[in-house]
Amino acid sequence: QVQLAESGGGLVQAGGSLRLSCTASGRTDTIIVMGWHRQAPGKESESVASINLMGDTTYYAPSVTGRVAISTNNAKNTLYLELNSLKPDDAAVYYCEAGDNPGRYTYWGQGTQVAVSS
Repeated sequence: QVQLAESGGGLVQAGGSLRLSCTASGRTDTIIVMGWHRQAPGKESESVASINLMGDTTYYAPSVTGRVAISTNNAKNTLYLELNSLKPDDAAVYYCEAGDNPGRYTYWGQGTQVAVSS
């Protein structure tokens, strides 16, 4: 089992930045892929970014490409998401996710709220 805990959300003005963190605990040695998705009221869930821990390959949603960076610490048990040039459309609950197979997530965190004021 793997437990995920997010932090770093908050209220920021449009154009500002935030860094979200996700700390993984438990059987972190089984994790192959980690990522973030977001859920805003009235909108579909959107996969924001992901990283394959075996080769550090990354994916970014077109809506955030160029404004967001996903990374891990050296131990690969903490996941980060740098959000820059934030827009009101970026406001959502951001969830950390992890899986033991590429493209398949098995574990999710409780989410951290990001609010953007215009």
